[in-house]
Amino acid sequence: MKVVRTLTTKLDSPWGLAPLPGGDLLVSSRDTGKIFKISADTGQKTELGSVPGVSAGGEGGLLGLAVSPDFGANHMVYAYFTTDSDNRIARMMYNDKRPEGNQLGAPNTIFKGIPKGELHNGGRIAFGPDKMLYAGTGESGDRGLAQDKDSLGGKILRMTPDGEPAPRNPDAESAVYSWGHRNVQGLAWDADKRLWASEFGQDTWDELNLIEPGKNYGWPKAEGKAGEKGFVDPVEQWKPKDASPSGIAYAEGSIWMAGLRGERLWRIPLKGDKSAGKPQAFLDGKYGRLRSVVAADDGGLWLTTSNTDGRRRPGGQDDRILRLEVR
Repeated sequence: MKVVRTLTTKLDSPWGLAPLPGGDLLVSSRDTGKIFKISADTGQKTELGSVPGVSAGGEGGLLGLAVSPDFGANHMVYAYFTTDSDNRIARMMYNDKRPEGNQLGAPNTIFKGIPKGELHNGGRIAFGPDKMLYAGTGESGDRGLAQDKDSLGGKILRMTPDGEPAPRNPDAESAVYSWGHRNVQGLAWDADKRLWASEFGQDTWDELNLIEPGKNYGWPKAEGKAGEKGFVDPVEQWKPKDASPSGIAYAEGSIWMAGLRGERLWRIPLKGDKSAGKPQAFLDGKYGRLRSVVAADDGGLWLTTSNTDGRRRPGGQDDRILRLEVR
């Protein structure tokens, strides 16, 4: 892996990152509630607008972004964000013919009621190969919610683009796809359409999990490879000081995982549904905290830093988007 380009700099609390058809990128600003388009050719920033109702504070605010799989027909952009009462998902029509700062239509809330907290708001959303929308949630600091099947906290959710429980969910009446999670931060599918997720641990182990519908991933009764009956163990685990994982992407046969506290990019080579070798670390400390990573159409990666999220000492690096070449 090597960094081949800095696309843009001086971003403000970037969180969600989503490629548009054609290669340009959308990036969300957690603390300001704004969405920007970044030209993949020039790095020029264009403000689309602000998402109404965002309540930033702690780890909450404007978080994950996703672009409709039918974007060419409907021009819909999806956002996961924190309000005064909950975390929710809304979609907005994007019209680049309108003036800068006024290119987003009124938000239509498709899903609400996800528990919010000062910490552990989850926030990653992505459309899967099945064109269903997946969302990683946190237990908002209330551990018991992760083991409560009736709660939306500490779960991976699967829904239609309209926010209804997706067909063939474990419970036909529920969007809950998997449970027993602490704070899911990354979602990605491999070449065989298997779903992988990164998850913050507490003091012992961070996790990379292979997600299966209806399975229990253990929190708070198990953390890391506990080997306990009824819980699914992670495929890989790390000490929080080395990872504190956020976004993940799949490219060149591996999962690539961005680390916040660990300030490095991890490569986890895969062989089927298992790790094919010891994870490798790149960029250790070079760019500070790393937040989101997404695959580009040509097999490379886009990576955002997260040095303006309030967790890094004043005077540290600004935030940027990097272009990576992997092989």
